[in-house]
Amino acid sequence: MNDKQFNMIDTTQIDQWIQSAISTAHAGELITPASAADSRFYDKTKQFMETIVDYKELMMMYACAMKEINTKFDVLNTEFKARHQRNPINSITTRLKKTSSIAEKLTKKNAPFSLEGIRQHIHDVAGIRVVCSYIDDIYTLADALIGQDDITLIAKKDYILCPKANGYRSLHLIVSVPVFFSDQKRNMEVEVQIRTIAMDFWASLEHQLKYKQDVPDQQDIADKLKHCADVIHQTDATMQDLRRQIEAMADAPTEDDILFEKLSRLDIAIS
Repeated sequence: MNDKQFNMIDTTQIDQWIQSAISTAHAGELITPASAADSRFYDKTKQFMETIVDYKELMMMYACAMKEINTKFDVLNTEFKARHQRNPINSITTRLKKTSSIAEKLTKKNAPFSLEGIRQHIHDVAGIRVVCSYIDDIYTLADALIGQDDITLIAKKDYILCPKANGYRSLHLIVSVPVFFSDQKRNMEVEVQIRTIAMDFWASLEHQLKYKQDVPDQQDIADKLKHCADVIHQTDATMQDLRRQIEAMADAPTEDDILFEKLSRLDIAIS
């Protein structure tokens, strides 16, 4: 099966076919051919299954890369809890792009469905979303991640400073992280999205509404969503200013106060 034929397939069926092919191979149903025609079919089927195995291995590598980045953020969150008595991260979610979505994206890019095509043209196969409480936490975490010596920044899009036309705000990073396997080291790309709770709330609702069919007055809805995004951004900025104001009004702790506070929170921080 060549790349052109693969791109013409109904992509909603790809995941099911892959699972079926793997199940067939595990069941030992790919037998030695008895004729020349059977041999050609056998060779094509074997080649296809080998490609599927390579594809699944590539997805495994992306999944492991997500774990590496997830661990890095978990470590940063634990550090902040121990040193600053607060968690900058509210939640972390990961997702591996579905095969059908990968195929659709490659088709739009007029790129072949192949392992090399995926590596070259799809930079968000592995994705991790970090939700924070405050805007400044976003940039603090991003700088801390990028500053690590095993992380390479591939691309950065700041939709907070420059929001999308519909009001969407978030910080997007494409980073490369080395993943160590039993027989090799591979540098794998991961897309990182960092946003506040309010930004995430808006983006989730906007995503749901965007896929509603036959909605009347779509422009009016889009205008109201944009207005909501602006209000939410202003709320984010106000909450951050309030936090800074409260922190500035608090009495400066003594060195002994800081030491005893760290001791009191030590067990909680490392649990």
